Amino acid sequence: MSNATHHHADRRAAAGPPLARAQRIFAMRDAVLTAWEDRVRACVRGADQLLTPILINTLPAFFDNLAEALTPGHPRENAASNSNVPAVHGNERARMTNYGPEQVIQEYQIFRDCFAAVAHESGITLRRKDWCVINESIDVGIRESIREFTSMHEGFRRRIAAGLSHDMRNPLAVISTSAQLLLRPAEPERVAVLAHKIAEHSKRLDSMIEELLDTLSYHQGQQLPLVLSQFDVLPLVRAVASQVNLQRPDKCIVNGQSVVGWWCENSLRRALENLLSNALKYGDDAAIGLHVEQTHERMIITVHNGGHPIAPEQAERIFDYLRRENHGPAPGWGIGLPFVQNVAESHGGSIAVDSSPETGTSFIFDLPVDCRPFVHPADFPRN
Repeated sequence: MSNATHHHADRRAAAGPPLARAQRIFAMRDAVLTAWEDRVRACVRGADQLLTPILINTLPAFFDNLAEALTPGHPRENAASNSNVPAVHGNERARMTNYGPEQVIQEYQIFRDCFAAVAHESGITLRRKDWCVINESIDVGIRESIREFTSMHEGFRRRIAAGLSHDMRNPLAVISTSAQLLLRPAEPERVAVLAHKIAEHSKRLDSMIEELLDTLSYHQGQQLPLVLSQFDVLPLVRAVASQVNLQRPDKCIVNGQSVVGWWCENSLRRALENLLSNALKYGDDAAIGLHVEQTHERMIITVHNGGHPIAPEQAERIFDYLRRENHGPAPGWGIGLPFVQNVAESHGGSIAVDSSPETGTSFIFDLPVDCRPFVHPADFPRN
């Protein structure tokens, strides 16, 4: 089975065994992406200056979604349904290129042409209903990409306001109340309790500020500070999963391939811990799947869990600060996923979410294999 077919095997399981024609469509992925890259470099202004990992962007995930939508019996209606992959594409184009909206639209149009050409070369006839799915996927993909492309900086300002105005109120309130009570006559035991509260919540507030500043440290070209080194990401994924398995045996199942690249190991570890924490909080009792693959100079980690799906209106806001849609007993104060997004974007990559009742929830963590060209030189290890 090819990487393209294996990558979303868990997401396609609910639809039953794919037909031979569907398998042939999945097998087209590398050919479509190669043809697309060649034509985009030749036709789209500014594309010839982009390195392959940035140019390819989230196109592998978009292709997989389209192939699923073309699979008989699969619940996905089009490449953009139950997925924010097009929006992530627009976000990354805004951050990592000098594109305007016209170039983003042109890329999608070229993708449609390349998909049709490779299908023809492969002897796959695209029927009228196939073209309905393809055209709808391209049209919706363009709309969602352009919407995110144009609203990125507005969203960033909204995140800052949300983070600073919401989460820090609770520890500040405890500190303020305790200090006011200390001004009143009180028993020595009471003084010690109040002083302990002040110290405890001061430490909590300090930790929140540190992580929030870490998460918010990029804006208009400023990125999360990274310390880069070369390593194989698969053992790191296994190590983070094993921490969960110590408490919950066999909860996390890791598969995929070794991928050696240049990344910040500590940041990737924290991002993976946040993704697994999120899967544990909001998934069901089934196992959490982690899959690692490499395609077109991109490294992709997919974290999949069951449980209630993320509603489409919530998926649009899931990376906003403090947007915890499940107000249940799960702990946390809402910067885990924004931090994961910051890690991905600071490496020149992206994080996308795909969620539906039939296939569960997948977070797709997608980075260049070698992120050194996209990171500030100060972040390289010193000899």
